[in-house]
Amino acid sequence: MTGSHKTPDAPHHGRHDRPGMQQIHDPYVARQKLSEPSACRECGVVWHKGRWQWLSRPPGAHDVLCPACARVRDRVPAGYLTVVGDFLEGHLDEVLSLIHNHEAREKSEHPLQRIMATEGAEGGGLLITTSDAHLARGLGEALHHAYRGELDYHYVEDEATLRVHWQRD
Repeated sequence: MTGSHKTPDAPHHGRHDRPGMQQIHDPYVARQKLSEPSACRECGVVWHKGRWQWLSRPPGAHDVLCPACARVRDRVPAGYLTVVGDFLEGHLDEVLSLIHNHEAREKSEHPLQRIMATEGAEGGGLLITTSDAHLARGLGEALHHAYRGELDYHYVEDEATLRVHWQRD
């Protein structure tokens, strides 16, 4: 069963997009608790008090690779956002600014929510890959809130992957 949802023109959306879905195993989420403190050798994010935080690297911190950096290294996104439509052609800089500003806000509070890549989508538009499914969803909702259009998203069966599609002609 694939969870799918098409969003009407409404500014806020609930978290009811995966009814009845079982917990999906994400291989990038640690199965056991990390030793504290731990710090990512790539980006420097610190595991402290049970969560990843942007802190100075504590002395004696264990050297680890955070889930976001592991996804980037392996090229395995958790979220895909496709942005298409005639609107994009005339507003590309504005749309990219909104996307990067939203990512910066999210990443400051949730260090594992990062844009992995922004590239041209097959058939035109943009394809944005993210290290966290929540970020892909949040980016789509930010676009929808700012510019309306059509927002559609679905989780890939048996994977911790979200595909979000935003379109405005």
